[in-house]
Amino acid sequence: MRRRIIRATFAFAVAFAATAAAQPVAPTAPTGRVSGTVFDPNGAVIVGARVVFESGGARREVSTNDEGVYDAVLDARTYSLTAAAPGFCPFREARLRVEPGGARTLDVNLKVAAITGVLRVDGGGVAGERDELRDALTGVPCAAAEPPAPNSPAAPSRLLLASAQKRKPSTAPAAKKPAARAPAKPAAKAPAKSSAPAGTITLSTQPGAVVWVDEVRRGVADASGKLQLKLTPGRHSLRVRAKGFAEKTLALLPTQRGALSVALTQTADEAELLFQQAEEAREKGNNAGAVELYRQALARRPRFAEAHLGLARALESQENFDEALEELRAARRVRPVYPESWAVEGRIQRSLADPEAALAAYSRALREARGFQPEAHTGAGIVHEDKARYEEAVESFRKAVAQLSDTEPVLYELLARNLERLERWKEAVAAYEKYLELAPQGAHASAVNSIIDQLRKQAAEAEQQAPPLD
Repeated sequence: MRRRIIRATFAFAVAFAATAAAQPVAPTAPTGRVSGTVFDPNGAVIVGARVVFESGGARREVSTNDEGVYDAVLDARTYSLTAAAPGFCPFREARLRVEPGGARTLDVNLKVAAITGVLRVDGGGVAGERDELRDALTGVPCAAAEPPAPNSPAAPSRLLLASAQKRKPSTAPAAKKPAARAPAKPAAKAPAKSSAPAGTITLSTQPGAVVWVDEVRRGVADASGKLQLKLTPGRHSLRVRAKGFAEKTLALLPTQRGALSVALTQTADEAELLFQQAEEAREKGNNAGAVELYRQALARRPRFAEAHLGLARALESQENFDEALEELRAARRVRPVYPESWAVEGRIQRSLADPEAALAAYSRALREARGFQPEAHTGAGIVHEDKARYEEAVESFRKAVAQLSDTEPVLYELLARNLERLERWKEAVAAYEKYLELAPQGAHASAVNSIIDQLRKQAAEAEQQAPPLD
């Protein structure tokens, strides 16, 4: 019996094998290989960068190894490739053809991530980069497509060439004479800080109150209603607002230091309460809700300049520029001298690709504010950078840095970027280092660390090549 079972099993196996041998074997899909190295702007490799291949519903992801190399074997077809790493703009190749049996090499250079938008002094408050980087400053956003040629005027900024390449002089007139060789501009003066020592005020007010100094948002009172403010010498204007309370503004004398108590009173003013709700909605990114709340506030108080301005900002965020400009005009009909409204108009004109109108608006903002308008200085700097006027950009960014009392680290990044384009290596290093000091965990900290080492090499090379002083 046992022998019969073994024979039957053997016969079945032989028959199955014969049948299988007679069936045609499905051919294996042809494949190809794609590999390359991912570099940062200095030419240093990026470890752990993600490289994603997509084609139809197929998706394959690999990471770069300790040498910055990625390697993938893929079915032969056309893919889109995306390479990305923290602190850098993603790189995309829309049509990457993988040939059967082929081996393709594609090296990738990631540029430092730029932040979209313009410094915004929302309702008088700065919405800039702290740790979370909500709104910030830049001239060029991350591009979704492959970067243009480095020397193209419209190209996103590649701050440094690969270390194997020799730095080419800038084509901008202001960059003909590198300041790294000029002893008149020592690196120690790079960070634009006030030369006078700052004083400190410890404010006591309503918990959660938002505080502005000279129309620049400086923070929020803690659960006990405390907020410490560092002030430069001179007169200042202090403004305090808390939800459900009437806003209060008072002048600070040059001698004002130490403890300061600001008591707020509750309000039943519907227009004021709706305005506060609108401001809160806009700060949380709910611009559609903010627009409706601003309009309700204005229905109850038509001559409400701050509500017109807030509505303009919300409409601008929705790219409804025509209505935003009309709200700015309405704000100025109520308050003829309104520097902040001109700063917002400058940003809108820049969005409309009219740099001259933007500069005119920023200049008007600075005239009305007697020079103290950091949003306007920043916006003017960005326009100058867009037009390759790097000396003017540096001057504008330095003024914005000084007026914001080191509350906006990203300004140092913008300042360094333009100093770098002027080949003022040591000053650029000092500005980048100040950025890291203020935002050690900032969005661009890893990329900035990478840049600093190469800039130091550039500074050393510039010193070696500089002619001896007479």
